Amino acid sequence: MGKLNNKVVLVTGASKGIGASIAKYLAAEGAKVVVNYAASKEGAEKVVKAITDNGGTAIAVQADIANEADVNRLFDETKNAFGGLDVLINNAGIYQYEPIEQVSATTFHQQFNTNVWGSILTIQASLKLFGDKGGNIINISSGASKMPMVTGSVYSASKAALDAITVALSKELGARNIRINSLLPGSVETEGTHTSGVMGSDFEKVLIANTPLGRMGQPEDIAKAAVFLASDESAWITGEQLAVSGGIYGF
Repeated sequence: MGKLNNKVVLVTGASKGIGASIAKYLAAEGAKVVVNYAASKEGAEKVVKAITDNGGTAIAVQADIANEADVNRLFDETKNAFGGLDVLINNAGIYQYEPIEQVSATTFHQQFNTNVWGSILTIQASLKLFGDKGGNIINISSGASKMPMVTGSVYSASKAALDAITVALSKELGARNIRINSLLPGSVETEGTHTSGVMGSDFEKVLIANTPLGRMGQPEDIAKAAVFLASDESAWITGEQLAVSGGIYGF
């Protein structure tokens, strides 16, 4: 008996990295999972195959969460496939580290449109599917929202905004039996940290040196915490910002 048997969960940005791991761990606990992706159809289908090969249930749905029409279609397809929604996990995000002199309207809006506006759109859409039974929202934020790093001003600001949304909505939606929490990962080894050159660099050494548990995080470290927040084991938790960072973000 899984912790999430027959729960319908939508994970945005789930074609790789943290989102893919979350989707797989949720499915292993019995959830029916909607694997959302913006561009990587191949990656999303690979995640779905891994889930179904393991006896789970999942579908892949393309949608750019910063686009309202795409979000509406994403939730329509979720309803058509599974009849409703129990848990929304806002994992899709864009990060770009650059000196303040290089910040442009384009890079600002790319990050805020997905990290903040996109999360608002998916939350609005989820409320229609939660219905009277209530629901559960998990925002994948970042420890950088509390402890911004050099050249991360815009990204950190977008995640701080997401955390503020979490706290405000915990108060706004609690009476409707809707919980909402933020997960704040630390340094995690993903496809992104490899392609950006973090892994194997001096910066990786600095991150590890500043992490009390002495290693880079892995996607499954975040996924296990997401399973906890998605399950009834966290039924008395809302409005919280939980750092999953190996101690690098010891608030």
